[in-house]
This record gives sequence, C-alpha cells and structure tokens, in this order.
Amino acid sequence: MELNRNQFFLLGMVILFLGIQFRLVDSIVLNERATRFLAERTKSAGSMDSLSQMFPAMGPAAKKSLRPPQWLGWALVSVGAVLVLHSLAMPKPAG
Repeated sequence: MELNRNQFFLLGMVILFLGIQFRLVDSIVLNERATRFLAERTKSAGSMDSLSQMFPAMGPAAKKSLRPPQWLGWALVSVGAVLVLHSLAMPKPAG
C-alpha cells in the first residue's frame, strides 16, 4: 500500500504532536491496573506488590512513574516535521 500526501501529512502531524506532548510532560504516572500489567509483562513485581495481593486491606499498590528521556520528544518532533514537509512537497492527489 502506497501512502499519499494526505496520509503523510496526518502521520506527520500525529508524530509531531506526540513529540510536543513528550517535551511538555516531565513524568507519566501509571494507574494501578497499568502498573500491574507492566509488572506482569516485565516480571519485575516488587515485594510491596506481592504483599498487597496477599493482604488487600493494606491499600493500593505503589504506582509506577515513567520519565521519558529528553531526546525522545526532540526526535519525534523532528520526524513529524520532516513528514509534514515531505507531504507538502508531494503532488496533490488526483480526484
């Protein structure tokens, strides 16, 4: 499947806005369900998590905090900008 001008533009805008979002956000705090999912997938369940499963009255498990690296936002902004500029250089779709 070949991408046309409009699809390149949309993909570039989505990646550009995602990069801007990563530049503005300092850290992302996952909720308990997402933290549990991540711990199951990476097999890094902490001791506090196992205790909270044995004794549910202890309260909720600790929430995982993710800190995206600074270069990730800049990389996404750069790729998104290149895709938008590439889409503007392409010929308009027929029709």
